[in-house]
Amino acid sequence: MPFEQRPLGTLLAPKGYLRGPFGSALRRPELKAKGIPVYEQQQAIEGHRRFRFYIDESKFDELKRFQVRTDDLIISCSGTVGRVSVIREEDPKGIISQALLVLRPDVAQLLPSFLYYFLTSPEGQSRLLGASHGAVQQNIAPRNIVEQIPTPLPSIEEQQQIADSLRLLDNRIDLLRQTNATLESVAQALFKSWFIDFDPVRAKAEGREPDGMDAATAALFPAEFEESALGLIPRGWSVARLGDTIELAYGKALKATDRHPGSVPVYGSGGITGYHDEALVKHASIVVGRKGTVGALYWEDAPFFPIDTTFYVKPKMTPLTFCFYAMQRLGLTHMNTDAAVPGLNRENAYRLEVLRPVGEVLEAFDQLVGPLREAMRTNGLRADTLMQLRDSLLPRLISGKLRLPEAQAQLEEAIA
Repeated sequence: MPFEQRPLGTLLAPKGYLRGPFGSALRRPELKAKGIPVYEQQQAIEGHRRFRFYIDESKFDELKRFQVRTDDLIISCSGTVGRVSVIREEDPKGIISQALLVLRPDVAQLLPSFLYYFLTSPEGQSRLLGASHGAVQQNIAPRNIVEQIPTPLPSIEEQQQIADSLRLLDNRIDLLRQTNATLESVAQALFKSWFIDFDPVRAKAEGREPDGMDAATAALFPAEFEESALGLIPRGWSVARLGDTIELAYGKALKATDRHPGSVPVYGSGGITGYHDEALVKHASIVVGRKGTVGALYWEDAPFFPIDTTFYVKPKMTPLTFCFYAMQRLGLTHMNTDAAVPGLNRENAYRLEVLRPVGEVLEAFDQLVGPLREAMRTNGLRADTLMQLRDSLLPRLISGKLRLPEAQAQLEEAIA
């Protein structure tokens, strides 16, 4: 049986609805490069606390009524409406901008964590967007409309249990993403050490053993440098044109109306744009933004379909791992050759010069980085599975259509 619902306004603390200050109260010249932060739309994304603007103490004292407090929900209320975040105890003190509103629950009735999950659920988002207006730019409507949003109200104990269970899934997803970010940093650091800073070669030239490297791998590197078109490079290595190292193959047009339901990711220049039931590329590759988001790079392990705003990479006797990290350093994002529609000219890219290490070093790099990318793939698939479970459970748990004991088996299996 679904939970009882009550108007949101009856579940807020006194003065529990707060809109950000009008522009006249906080003018652009008053914004500083440091000081007390101003929370904007970006901070209404959970976990995002990278601030652009700050105010000084005197301005903060003037606008103190707009200060955020621990357990406040901040919600983007203009432009991209409906983003939600909870202010944590560790978050810095600050004020909200005009683009945000604050909801401050009465914690004796409604837990902030439960309200957060309700407002981020499909039903909660629908009701928030239903409370928005504006033909050109949406804005969340006045207080009296927001306060009428029907809000499910289980007992405090049930609210806590539901929020804890959903938070556990979110934490697992975040951990997997953080692990992947760490693995990516390790791969990038290894590439930089071997192929940018030439640390193993420098160590051998100085009569030292390369740090953290076994003898067999160290033996693959020379102990001297030589001049090249790219400056000093390890002796025996060479410089090649990008076109001699890879082929940039064209993607193929695939309108959204021509796609069939499936699990094959469809890539545009901005990343995954949808899914299809048939792959154009059956193997791992690198997608390169050709039109639109010029030079953007995406690694894809599984079969995929790159559309005609992209290239995909076919290596020529060079490991895909080396190609990926080498291409990140070519400045492809700055190679727009079309003033009307941003575009990457393939022949211009082919003329770029890249380092070509000897094959044994490339193979050793691939043997180290390949397993890192495989671990990233496994973690990504795991995170996707947990997100699907979360998205499935969230609306049913929040509404009361599914009670926690019934979902317990799924949760325990997911987090095992």
